[in-house]
Amino acid sequence: MHLGSITPILRIFDETKALEFYVGFLGFKVDWQHRFEENFPLYLQVSSGACVVHLSEHHGDASPGAAVRIQAEGIDAYQQQLLARDYRYAKPEVEETPWGTREMSIKDPFGNRLVFVEEGKG
Repeated sequence: MHLGSITPILRIFDETKALEFYVGFLGFKVDWQHRFEENFPLYLQVSSGACVVHLSEHHGDASPGAAVRIQAEGIDAYQQQLLARDYRYAKPEVEETPWGTREMSIKDPFGNRLVFVEEGKG
């Protein structure tokens, strides 16, 4: 058996806030969006490089408060980019962990936590 990459589904409740956070703040791009009909819940894919995330307003797709670990390189430069955007709801910091990684944890407006992880240089 061979396993491929995973795509997390994160629950969202407000399209405008989701796009402000994922696109405007984090710098992801919208790959596609889907609704079964007008005025139905939104399901969309956002990505940045090889990182792909699905966001869903559908009740049964996911529970708010999930955590996702995202492998990253250049975490310090990314943190500076995020701080320069002056997003009112998040001012992320990079943390050196006891297990040898550098991590930046950011919660989205719906309580989901994205942890950007850079492996140690040692």
